[in-house]
Amino acid sequence: MSFLAIDIGNTRLKWAAYPEGAQPGSAPLQHGAVFLENIDRLADEDWQALTPPTRVLGSNVAGDAVRRRVEEQMEHWDLTPRWVVPSTEAAGIRNGYDHPTRLGADRWVAVIGARAHALQRGFDGPLLTVMVGTAVTVDAVSTDGQFLGGLILPGHGIMLRALEGGTAGLRVPTGEVRDFPTNTSDALTTGGTFAITGAIEHMHRLLTLREGRTPLLLMTGGAGWKVAPALDAPHELIEGLIFDGLLALAAARG
Repeated sequence: MSFLAIDIGNTRLKWAAYPEGAQPGSAPLQHGAVFLENIDRLADEDWQALTPPTRVLGSNVAGDAVRRRVEEQMEHWDLTPRWVVPSTEAAGIRNGYDHPTRLGADRWVAVIGARAHALQRGFDGPLLTVMVGTAVTVDAVSTDGQFLGGLILPGHGIMLRALEGGTAGLRVPTGEVRDFPTNTSDALTTGGTFAITGAIEHMHRLLTLREGRTPLLLMTGGAGWKVAPALDAPHELIEGLIFDGLLALAAARG
């Protein structure tokens, strides 16, 4: 018996197979990732030799058309996957969004995964969950488990494409993060990085003031490694935070 966790983002689909009953933080038996344009190859390639799962739970922010394409790749397993829909409360987190079901599934699952990590290490304070990918999200959870809300801002790629599209002469190679950039490549890369880290650090200060203690800051996402070295706040990179949230939700549902 196995459990398949699926994370469909804006650019890629990531998946991980676990033994039934696995807890957040467990290592997957198998895992992989494909770009969304290659989803139709999953059944014949990535999932061809995969032991048929007994349960599937997924997070999807790419829309219904992509979800249906993924479900078509599972038809030979003869099971019905379940997809996360944010609710008013789940796995110990209360949803403070104005319209709870409109919160992105990935954000909801990530804060649940962050709470699972906090509980495992005996931390009972506030949480700041950061995902760095095509877009960047910075989400706050209070000490008593209330999702307070958060930020959404462009990732590096969107920022650079916006500048290239609106400004002449900025099609330059990716640069490095510098304290005082002296070329255009470094200026663009540093500007994007500092925009992201500045947003994170501002939310970190706001949450610290609100809760009266320093939050546990967990960062995830494919581009997290680019941002982490420039972040001036204690933090930890967690590669599979959404998978951990899906495991926590699966355990809570029984």
